[in-house]
Amino acid sequence: MKVLDFPLVKITIAFILGVIASYYLHFSVSTIAFLVLSGFITFCIVFYWHLKRNKKSILLGVLSYFLSFCTGAFTIISHTENLQNDNYTHCKPAFKKTQSFTLLLREKLKSNDYSDRYIGLVKTISGKPYSGKVIVNVQKDSSNNHLIIGNNIKIQTVLQQNKPSKNPNQFDYSRYLADKQIYAQIYCQKKEILVSKTIQKDIWYYCAKLHSRIISNLEKSKFNAAEMNVALALILGQQQEISQDIIQDYQYSGATHILSVSGLHVGFIMLFITFILKPIPNTKKGSLFKLTSILVSLTGFAIISGLSPSVLRSVVMFSFLAIGNHLRRNGNIYHTLLVSILLILLFEPYFLFDVGFQLSYIALFFILWLQPILKNIYKPKNKLTVYIWEALTVSFAAQIGTLPLCLYYFHQFPGLFFVTNIIILPLLSFIMIAGIVIMIIAIFTSPPLFITIIFEKSIYLLNLMIHAVASLDSFVIRGISFNLYHLWAFSFLIISAIIWIKKPNFSKLIFVFISIIAIQFAFILTKIETEKHEELIVYNERNSTLISKRLGRNLVLLTRDTVLENNRNVNSYLVGNSIALSKIKVIKNLLYFKNTKILIIDSTKTFSEKIKPDVLILTQTSKVNLDRILQNLQPKIVIADGSNSNSIQKYWKRSCLKKNIPFHSTKEKGYYRL
Repeated sequence: MKVLDFPLVKITIAFILGVIASYYLHFSVSTIAFLVLSGFITFCIVFYWHLKRNKKSILLGVLSYFLSFCTGAFTIISHTENLQNDNYTHCKPAFKKTQSFTLLLREKLKSNDYSDRYIGLVKTISGKPYSGKVIVNVQKDSSNNHLIIGNNIKIQTVLQQNKPSKNPNQFDYSRYLADKQIYAQIYCQKKEILVSKTIQKDIWYYCAKLHSRIISNLEKSKFNAAEMNVALALILGQQQEISQDIIQDYQYSGATHILSVSGLHVGFIMLFITFILKPIPNTKKGSLFKLTSILVSLTGFAIISGLSPSVLRSVVMFSFLAIGNHLRRNGNIYHTLLVSILLILLFEPYFLFDVGFQLSYIALFFILWLQPILKNIYKPKNKLTVYIWEALTVSFAAQIGTLPLCLYYFHQFPGLFFVTNIIILPLLSFIMIAGIVIMIIAIFTSPPLFITIIFEKSIYLLNLMIHAVASLDSFVIRGISFNLYHLWAFSFLIISAIIWIKKPNFSKLIFVFISIIAIQFAFILTKIETEKHEELIVYNERNSTLISKRLGRNLVLLTRDTVLENNRNVNSYLVGNSIALSKIKVIKNLLYFKNTKILIIDSTKTFSEKIKPDVLILTQTSKVNLDRILQNLQPKIVIADGSNSNSIQKYWKRSCLKKNIPFHSTKEKGYYRL
């Protein structure tokens, strides 16, 4: 049976399209509510009419897909918290002056060098009830942090809106947080926090307490801190304390996925439970007992790991696979996956835009679809060879499927990913099984020393192997320019090629050729757009001044440091726009871009007052009388880059407001594009 012949597949696709359309087009609530209501009424009338006449019609199918589309659009709107009247984003004074906030701490995030970070749920602002999630940044000091999940806290502070990326083509953290319904942050010190004696003991409190108990018992068994942090990431998905060097090793070796609990980890658990229950016969009662055991085990794992979104979606995905296997509907494995996607998105539609969600489902889909084809290419007889070949084919299937998406998001490719997967899978299998056993023991007591030592040394060996692969730096291909055109064209090629390989015929081969032509068009369109683009950018550099002039594919960098190399902000811009750096020049005080005259004033204060610039750029904390300069030069806009202090920028901003001249601070608003 073809996948698309299943009605729920089309309904799921229509639902997903509705979510995507509403996300990017920002439909109004009233419009979508009207469409859902009118679509539902029309569907009921047509369905009743066909039921009376016992006839089938294309109209009924079209209406069901339209209703599914509108339901998808309505679902994401209903889950967008800043559209709700009681959300804190509607309390404008909270962003301007100090207010009294009461919050509930819900989740512990990864700390940085300066702060411990939590997700807090807003309860009240200055006594008035509000809702919504914020990030609470508590400044680190020498005293112990006694905050726990479930604490009700009170803070006198001002909300800080999430700021967009400060430089072009960089990860947009504010958009990432907005997709998680977090629109602001709070910065405070421990002494400013009043902690209520009342603790909200919900499921998140007990999950956090369970997690703390596991860590405490592991520490009592003298588990090395570095290895324990990796163990917590591998088994429980808790990456809060893992070092940046270890994370980088896993990235460069192509093994980042094993640090984030996802389908791989939940799949391991499901296979392990299935293996333990293998002696039970596949009778009706035996099969039901196996299914119940798997579902209970997966739910227990989700609770132990802290109910993180990545774990929950993986548990739901594999729970549906287990149910499908129990029902013995072998031909409907893809339908089972789609049902799990539909169920997850009904409750959390913003998961669709989460990179982890996309990669998890695509990897699993290609393992199920492509791996059997690759496996049949070669059939070894030796058990060791069989294992190596199966590990290779699974790894290649997942990597081929996720390759376009990985290049689009990360712009790099770990060339030794297959080597990494072959050498770590046997050890990872042992670590996952032993780790689950140790974590279960650690819930009740401190694990025996000999088990802890074996487990610790296994993780140490895993880190050593990962580091060895990651140290072969030349095999990591970085700076790959890959835009949306390339993503769709290469995805089309991969899918059409696999369809043709499975059952070759001439019509399928035509689609392969069309996909190759589509790739050529993607490169041509990219080249056309690149060559006609011209812009000047003032970057937000902390201690220096950096300006780029782009004419088509060529970029001239203007800076005071002409030996500048591998600047992260510039590299992101080059990769994101498929262009090359032509030359680096020393900044002069006067620039021209198209018909725009740009004057740069630095600490030397050398400039002619006869110049009437369109744009005035202030750099290197110029101690100048800006009021007099604005009076004489009369620029159309004033820009202060990141090399200037915050205090002097406040003075400049006031001067510009008095003259009614726009002021752009790259520290506050990010880069300036002309």
